[in-house]
Amino acid sequence: MKIVVWDGSGLVMYWKRLDGSSFKWPPIVAGVMRMNAAQLSALVAGMDWTRMHAPRTPQPKALA
Repeated sequence: MKIVVWDGSGLVMYWKRLDGSSFKWPPIVAGVMRMNAAQLSALVAGMDWTRMHAPRTPQPKALA
């Protein structure tokens, strides 16, 4: 697998090969596969990325 990702500051290329198994790919919508960082990490590790969710980060409250 070769994945080219724009991370906001430049392009990153991931390259991974699995021996004896296969990757479970996300759906393609409008020609694009979208994943968050946790899902991409799971995919590259050969895990089931559909079970990975990004942690929720609390939003700071504005001072009045």
